[in-house]
Formats: sequence, structure tokens, C-alpha cells
Amino acid sequence: MAGRGELTLRALEGLPDIQPGDDLAGLILAALERERVNLTTGDILVIAHKVVSKAEGRLVRYAGVTPSTKAIELAKALRRDPRKVEVILGESKRVIRAVDRAGLPEGILITEHRLGFISANACVDESNVGEAEAALLLPVDPDRSAAALRASIEAGGISPIGIIISDTFGRPWRIGHVNVAIGLAGVPASLDLVGRPDAYGRTLKVTRPATADELAAGAGLMMPKDGRCPVVLCRGLEWSPVQSSARELLRASNEDLFL
Repeated sequence: MAGRGELTLRALEGLPDIQPGDDLAGLILAALERERVNLTTGDILVIAHKVVSKAEGRLVRYAGVTPSTKAIELAKALRRDPRKVEVILGESKRVIRAVDRAGLPEGILITEHRLGFISANACVDESNVGEAEAALLLPVDPDRSAAALRASIEAGGISPIGIIISDTFGRPWRIGHVNVAIGLAGVPASLDLVGRPDAYGRTLKVTRPATADELAAGAGLMMPKDGRCPVVLCRGLEWSPVQSSARELLRASNEDLFL
């Protein structure tokens, strides 16, 4: 994957509030048509997971959640809603850290998501949900969701295109949040440069840019939290479609130096 001198990022305006069962691919194509944007070969669409999750019915209302004993104990220790903690536990393989620190509005819960992502709250999110006392979960299989969206959009005759489903993660040792790729279709997850020379001829030994994450992060600049722009068109990269998965970007636990 390489640039051609110019990379453009364009937020797609005008998508409606997504409801369970909506044809998200059709709504994206309709929005592109309204804005007179024609997809071209090599375009990549970065799509915030929330609209994918909404279309797939991944909304959980707390009124229907009964917290377990473990959730109640954790919630008490962390000053949190036990119903949300129960939802987090239901999406998690394991709890990695549960810490309550002075000065924070509530305690911190870091878990390993069922898909392998290490994040706060197992990616359970209450922002931009559209209703109170509810939260959104990640798609059941973000890679499968990305592949389905890609197939539906490419059915219009433009291929190959790439799809990245993104979410916002915090990062160890760094302040703030950055969009990362949690689902991929067609787009390479990373670019292995090991063995290639750098600009001065030195052989690279460990360099492997996370290209899908870099694209997701760039698109995040065009997705303000109050902007209702969950789809960003990335244009200007040269790339070849591959069978890819966002799970390729997960570091194996035996290589993890921090947990």
C-alpha cells in the first residue's frame, strides 16, 4: 500500500439515524449519490462501528439487564452502574484491570473483549446511542460485517473497494483516543517491510506499519463526536485487495510485554 502524492479524506454527509435492520450499504450508496460522489477503483470507506452495530441490532437497554453477583461487586468497588458492568462482563473474555482512582468520575475497567481487543469497558459505549439507559456493543463479527458491506457496495459495479470498520480506543502510555480498525474487507491490515531497505539503504528489521489503523485514525479526524459523520471516503492510495482481518493486528499474548 503506497500513496500517489495525495490522500484525500471526505466525510459523507446526510446519513439518517440508523435503525435495526436498515440496509446500511444502500443508505451509504444513496448518500454518495446525493453528494454526487462516484466511487472509483481503490476507494476505501471507513465506517464507524456504531452505525454497523445499530443496523445489526446490537443495542442493549439496561432495563432488561440483571446484574450478576460479580457485576454487583465490581460496580460497588468502581462506583459504576452494575447493569453496565454486567454488559461489559458479557462481552469480555477476562478482566485485566479494575481500578478506582481519586479524581475520576468512576473506576476504570480494562478487559479483553471476546474478539481479542484490549480496551476499556469491552468497547461497550453509551455515546451517540440515541437513547438514555442503553449501550451499543461491537458487531458480532466485524470482519464479516465489513465483507457484507463491501459485497453490497461493489455490486454497483465499482471494484475493488475496501472497507474498514473503526472504533475509538485508548492506548497504553498515551493520552487520548484514536480510531483503530476492528473489521476489514479487502484492505491490508498491515504492511510488512522487514527485509526491505529504508531511504538510505539500511535493511529494515521490525518495521510493520499498521496501515488499516493508520487509515482509521486519519478518518477519525473527520468523525467529530457531535458531527453525525460516521462514514469517511479515503482516496489516493495504491493498494491490492487481500483476504484480511482486523485480528491480524492483535499481538499474541506471549509477545505482550505489558500485561
